Amino acid sequence: MASSYFSIAAILIRILFATHLNFCIASRKILSSETDTEFIKTSCGATSYPDLCFTTFSSYASEIQASPKILASKSLSLTLNTTLSASKFLTELSKSQDLEPREAAALQDCVEEISDSVDELKRSIGEMDEIEGKSFAFRMSDIETWVSAALTDQDTCMDGFSENATDGDVKATVRSQIEKVAHMTSIALAFVNRYAGTKN
Repeated sequence: MASSYFSIAAILIRILFATHLNFCIASRKILSSETDTEFIKTSCGATSYPDLCFTTFSSYASEIQASPKILASKSLSLTLNTTLSASKFLTELSKSQDLEPREAAALQDCVEEISDSVDELKRSIGEMDEIEGKSFAFRMSDIETWVSAALTDQDTCMDGFSENATDGDVKATVRSQIEKVAHMTSIALAFVNRYAGTKN
């Protein structure tokens, strides 16, 4: 009888211990998730587009954790994806037969500018992969320069549509694409600048 009692007690203790352990692990995950999300929220608050930033990056909080480097890398990657999508859209739009000559010329210039942005973002991502080491400051300076250049390319794209002769619908369509890219690039530049400052 006593042996049976102790066996049951041992089983109950094991169950209680396992339950407590699982609770602790779950609590730790919740706290970690909250901390990661708060890091994203705080980081996004320092950008020019905090709402877009948080909406975009909050789903990657567990991957980014609280790492400025991972945040900068992820922002470059997501910005590149957005830019590639816009580049594809604008390239297809430039093939339209309904464009006026001035619109076609402006759109072709825009396609070239966005293509340059794609190249600069790809170079930035490649450099981020090699960022550690004595050349950190030099590499980060290059990345900041390239991302800034990508942002300038996007502004230049819209300059071609500043003339009144360009169609309002075409201009609005192009602007909606470029604004998405420019806002993401601005966020990426903010995160790159922040990461660059972590080693000063």
